[in-house]
Amino acid sequence: MHSRVKVGVVLFSTLLVILMLIGGLLGKSTASDGPYRQLAVYSEVLSRIRSDYVEEPDLKSVTVGALHGLLESLDPFSSYLSPEQYARYQKRKTQGNADLGLVLSKRFGYVAIISAIPGGPAARGGLQGGDIIEAIDGDSTREMSLEEVKTVLAGKPGSSVTLSVVRVRRGEPQKMVLKREVVAAPPVTRKMVEAGIGYLNIDGFPQGRAREIAAHAQQLLNAGAERLVLDARGAAEGEIAEGIAAANLFIDHGLITYLQGQKYPRQNFPADPALATVRVPVVVLVNRATAGAGEIFASAILENGRGDVVGEKTYGVGSVQKLIPLDDGSALLLSVAKYYTPGGKAIQDTGVTPNVAVTDTEPEEVAALPEEQQPEPPPAQPQAPREDSILKKGIEVLKNAAQKRAAA
Repeated sequence: MHSRVKVGVVLFSTLLVILMLIGGLLGKSTASDGPYRQLAVYSEVLSRIRSDYVEEPDLKSVTVGALHGLLESLDPFSSYLSPEQYARYQKRKTQGNADLGLVLSKRFGYVAIISAIPGGPAARGGLQGGDIIEAIDGDSTREMSLEEVKTVLAGKPGSSVTLSVVRVRRGEPQKMVLKREVVAAPPVTRKMVEAGIGYLNIDGFPQGRAREIAAHAQQLLNAGAERLVLDARGAAEGEIAEGIAAANLFIDHGLITYLQGQKYPRQNFPADPALATVRVPVVVLVNRATAGAGEIFASAILENGRGDVVGEKTYGVGSVQKLIPLDDGSALLLSVAKYYTPGGKAIQDTGVTPNVAVTDTEPEEVAALPEEQQPEPPPAQPQAPREDSILKKGIEVLKNAAQKRAAA
């Protein structure tokens, strides 16, 4: 079948399945108007395609495309895995293969980069949050589930993968070849940014990160810090449990987050006063590449009145997936619950909106372009370091809060 015809059939079938889902959710009062009627319509349409379409359709491809569309219409993290894809998924989970150091989602039907882990192959190649991966080794990501993309990007350390990347303000996709590595989130770093103000850079929340934050915070306090800047910009990788534990270091009462789904009983994660070891004023920095555990961390501090959140609205990641094997060897990864802020906002739906909004003005990277496509460098001129507007505002917020307390 020609590629355009196949894509047309897949899209048509996907739309029909989505309509079927919507019809089922509307919940008609009689059995004849319920989801079974929608299934009958879908079956009839497939029969018409098979009997009357311009050429013999590949019904397997139509069905797989429809299932991908059905799951992605729910959220970016629900996926259908064909028997072959499920087998590769299981192999990846057990082998712990290397990858490119990317945190991914789906946007506009393609794969979107939430964040590139500092020091990993993707970050060194110039990839960053907001970039779209159009193709992997020549195969479009439009028809791949998110889990299939993760599986394709994983491989043996040192092996290569070719990406076609689209970036805002660039015309054509840019191709690049990257080598896979075993990538870990960088450790927490600390410094004094001004007299009495300490700074912690938190790139992700891997296992053990809460203990690491506690140790660095204590060393800053011992060095004379009376206030702390907690920089969670780009913190998208890691475990939700570590984000919760990290928030508990600064919160001695109240709710950190809760988890709930249609058939998933609400599970609260309250702060434990015994674990709250840092009591000085804090501010949290976030941006569009803050996601998942970083969002739980930031929203808990903001909505419990423990500190301000400064920067850009975060990405919006926070759900639990259940793996459901099917009889034919395929599987579903279905989102069954979402994490909520203490105030009841679904993080995956809304992200976290800072109470002090500042736009990150970092210039666009060009390092990922092939050498022949790099722009001609301008004449060398001394340049002042780029101002970190979000950090500057965070420090200002801490100072103003201190002045208000002193005047009270």
